[in-house]
Amino acid sequence: MKRRFSMIAAAIIASALGVFTGTASAGDRSPRACENAGVLSRISSGFSHQVRNVPHLPNVAISEFRKVHEHRYLPYREDRPIARRYCGATALLSDGRKRNVWYMIEEGQGLAGAFGDNVEFCVSGFDRWFVYNGHCRVLR
Repeated sequence: MKRRFSMIAAAIIASALGVFTGTASAGDRSPRACENAGVLSRISSGFSHQVRNVPHLPNVAISEFRKVHEHRYLPYREDRPIARRYCGATALLSDGRKRNVWYMIEEGQGLAGAFGDNVEFCVSGFDRWFVYNGHCRVLR
């Protein structure tokens, strides 16, 4: 329990520090936000955590992102209070395979809505518990 708490605390501190240095947030509000190094770093880090902690996943890492693109943007409106940017990319994994990565950037929702943006991601074939439905459908 103590180890888990310290891991969570470390993640929160690292996230907050990243936001203050401009590396954890999408930063700008342009379509290039999908290519933001901080966003891609958060995906790589989250994926690394996932393959270590979800049973029966191969021990691989994301080596590189290719073909990063935005495929939908839902701006802030009165009936939609959170602006969302939907992005996709191809991830080159450490085992040489390529996988589709789908991710969403929720503007202003990072760290309980106080700092930066929230990033949700799904790597095709690695969503063992169907959190994002089959083949990452929720984020596509």
